Amino acid sequence: MWYVFNATDTENSLAKRLKHRPEHIARLTELINEGRLLVAGAYPAIDNIDPGKNGFKGSLIIAEFDCIEDAQDWAKKEPFLLHGVYSDIDIKLLKKSLP
Repeated sequence: MWYVFNATDTENSLAKRLKHRPEHIARLTELINEGRLLVAGAYPAIDNIDPGKNGFKGSLIIAEFDCIEDAQDWAKKEPFLLHGVYSDIDIKLLKKSLP
């Protein structure tokens, strides 16, 4: 089943985000290699693909897991959550219809 991870950044998270990005990307790369990542990306704080010092408001990850418990366990180990980039991660089930 597909799960949507909607993460919210803490205030002034940009420095932490940059510092811990390699760990974050490594985990997403594992999902890519396993064929379980549909999409991942950050929410810019301003209407610009490169928000610069304005940073980001959070992130979206859509990935496949066997069950909600597996998705929750994966989220609990997210480096951005563990290092204070994210204040929280909301997880919802997704019934993918298109494409």
